[in-house]
Amino acid sequence: MPRPRKRLAGSAELAGPDNKGPAGKRTKTKNPVGASAQVVNSSPQKTSASKTCGKNLSSYWLMKSEAESRLEKGVDVKFSIEDLKAQPKQTACWDGVRNYQARNFLRAMKLEQEAFFYHSNCKEPGIAGLVKIVKEAYPDHTQFEKNNPHYDPSSKEDNPKWSMRSSILF
Repeated sequence: MPRPRKRLAGSAELAGPDNKGPAGKRTKTKNPVGASAQVVNSSPQKTSASKTCGKNLSSYWLMKSEAESRLEKGVDVKFSIEDLKAQPKQTACWDGVRNYQARNFLRAMKLEQEAFFYHSNCKEPGIAGLVKIVKEAYPDHTQFEKNNPHYDPSSKEDNPKWSMRSSILF
């Protein structure tokens, strides 16, 4: 399954429903996972354990963000959980996703759903915290900004291709 991508002043990735993360490697999570920078995401779903024991286990999205500096078109796309903590009200938008599957995952996320904030592109990759979706998907403004590394000249303001959403640390 291709890796979806998304960007927020940094980068994050969304892991697919098959639980495969970067480079197609299986992630070591007990629950399948799957909301803005370069992103790995998977749709929330119930595990087989929840079917057999009759209990609803929590489901989470996985939002992968690049915790260390990386330049894209001359712009540093780093965004770590520390960057999120420094934002007003510890809330930030997830912008710059330029992968159709990741975009669709962003659009599927609902208010109040939770996501693991995953650090990649760093010495110790892993889950760094938990975030909550606080705003439904809306057009990503960076697709129209010519000086932005996520500019997409084929996207039109009356029919935008790309979406973003907002999440909060909790």
